[in-house]
Amino acid sequence: MRSIIDITDLSVTEITKLIEASLQILHDPQAYQNNAAGKILATLFYEPSTRTRLSFESAMYGIGGQVISVAAASNSSAVKGETISDTLQVVSNYADIVAIRHPNDGAALVAAQAASVPVINAGDGSHLHPTQTLADLLTIYRHFGRLSGLTIVCVGDLLYGRTVHSLLHALARYENNRFVLVSPDELRLPADLRNSLNQAGILVEETASLAQAIVHADVIYMTRVQQERFADKAEYERLKDSFRLDPKMMKNAPETAIVLHPLPRVNEIAKGLDQDPRAKYFEQTLNGKLIRTALIDFLLADAANDPQPNPRPELLDAVCLTNARAGADAPESLQSCVNKRCVSHIEREIEIWAKQPGNICVYCDGLLR
Repeated sequence: MRSIIDITDLSVTEITKLIEASLQILHDPQAYQNNAAGKILATLFYEPSTRTRLSFESAMYGIGGQVISVAAASNSSAVKGETISDTLQVVSNYADIVAIRHPNDGAALVAAQAASVPVINAGDGSHLHPTQTLADLLTIYRHFGRLSGLTIVCVGDLLYGRTVHSLLHALARYENNRFVLVSPDELRLPADLRNSLNQAGILVEETASLAQAIVHADVIYMTRVQQERFADKAEYERLKDSFRLDPKMMKNAPETAIVLHPLPRVNEIAKGLDQDPRAKYFEQTLNGKLIRTALIDFLLADAANDPQPNPRPELLDAVCLTNARAGADAPESLQSCVNKRCVSHIEREIEIWAKQPGNICVYCDGLLR
């Protein structure tokens, strides 16, 4: 039994198969309409969501399954202090598969460790969003017929933008892709992700000029500046309109380029651009339903063949630094994660695990101290 927490939980071959299945679902949905008959999807959304939640639920209904839902943290036992781990052990008795969205980085990994059914990360804080990335990859593939040899321009909130983080992780595995990052200094890509791309030999450029960046773009990936990630509202107000793509600026972009956005948009894409055939952000929402349908079908079939939980890859080479498993040799100084949004700060009695080398938190990829 497998869960999907990070896009790298799927091999390139598996992503190709999911794309192929999505296209089959698009052209012949009846062939899949009973694949999840008798199965239940639980959607646990502790953050607001429209597209992701509805696309998961629509996907499950489309293959004959049923849905139970927690649409907000205020509607759950989380307000009474119940941990993510306890919630998932309970929900595993009610559902065959779970999609979870949570405001804390690493919450989906905690959920997967506790659950006895497959768990899909529907977005954990500012960390990862693998199913949005699958939707992005399907959109790119439907337009270009490939996922390699592309120039991808990522714009806006690259610090907290989990969709960008997952997309970069995914496209870095395909040959000859070039990334151009456009953001204010305060919202640059996290240093650890930028360094890992550089160390892998991936060509990454950073600029503050959107107009210049899109001249040779294949994919223009716009993101909003996310108010909910800012503790300082004045800082948000100062940065929220840093970049705006409109029909006039799009004259600088190639005719073959496409514009993507995980939505919702605020001011970063002018409504006048909606009529441009290169605007693919609403097509992305359809592709999100298709690829989530394929993913649910894939995971349910996998669980039927192998019902035992597989070891999480994050923990295979990690070292436990806390609790009984740590042992006498655990460094006492490495007791917590510097990332204040990390799930380790809110989940009671959680074990701290370090990726080696580097003492990196397995939950959120932050530094441990």
